[in-house]
Amino acid sequence: MRILRFFSADGSVHLGVRTKDEVIDLGAKSPTDLMSAPPALDGPRIPAAGLRLDAPIRDSRKLFALAGNYRKHIVESGFKDPTAEGVLTPQVFWKPPTTINAPGGAIPIRPNNVFVDWEIELAVVIGKRAKDVPAADAMDYVFGYTVINDISERKFNAHVEHRKVREFDPFFDWLMGKWFDGHAPLGPEIVTKDEIADPHKLDIRLWVNGQLMQDSNTSYMIFSVPETIAYISSVATLEPGDVIAMGTPEGVGFARGIALKPGDRLRGEIEKIGVLENTLVEEKA
Repeated sequence: MRILRFFSADGSVHLGVRTKDEVIDLGAKSPTDLMSAPPALDGPRIPAAGLRLDAPIRDSRKLFALAGNYRKHIVESGFKDPTAEGVLTPQVFWKPPTTINAPGGAIPIRPNNVFVDWEIELAVVIGKRAKDVPAADAMDYVFGYTVINDISERKFNAHVEHRKVREFDPFFDWLMGKWFDGHAPLGPEIVTKDEIADPHKLDIRLWVNGQLMQDSNTSYMIFSVPETIAYISSVATLEPGDVIAMGTPEGVGFARGIALKPGDRLRGEIEKIGVLENTLVEEKA
């Protein structure tokens, strides 16, 4: 199934299942309502063209993300290639659910943004409660996949004059640079896992103003989806609707000296899943 959320004629947000050029309107529900039992696809059918979409899921309690999950992105970020240095563990951080934004949504650049960057990523949507799940069983807990753009502030607090930088400030600046409202556009749809034979063999690309910036494949991820679910669930219980962003490949703006600005247009695409488009806008305090 291809699951989306859209604004109906009265302004409310409805859940839909897309079948080619039509959407089956399931009413005011969430994708989490479909995770325990298959939906009855007996709602009214409406044309898919012209629908204004919301993020395909909004009630995620947790949005996890992987840092440094593609070797070439690690290197372009100024670090050594770690893949030949023995046993590695995933680097997992959190983005607040308030970062979630819609397909076509405006990504705000706020007064305390300094260097806003793009990161196209595969997003995994969890379908059932997962705690201490072994990697061998982890795919049983996946509901589906979507596209996420982990918009990142690379120089948070760099504008603060006369600042005394403490030892761990660079890490926390990086972390809070991931937390801006609206800085995680998601969508356009959740594609259920039965339609994706292998999430580790998908082309992944991103364009800025029509220029191709990222061009890779999920086969280059260091940690797989099952490994990541097993690792996170050994610490935090994953719940239906939780999202895991699987890291970005090389080609980000910081490595090129290119920061996003108001008016820039982003187009991210993952094979078999869909296209996610957004525009940057200035937002005043």
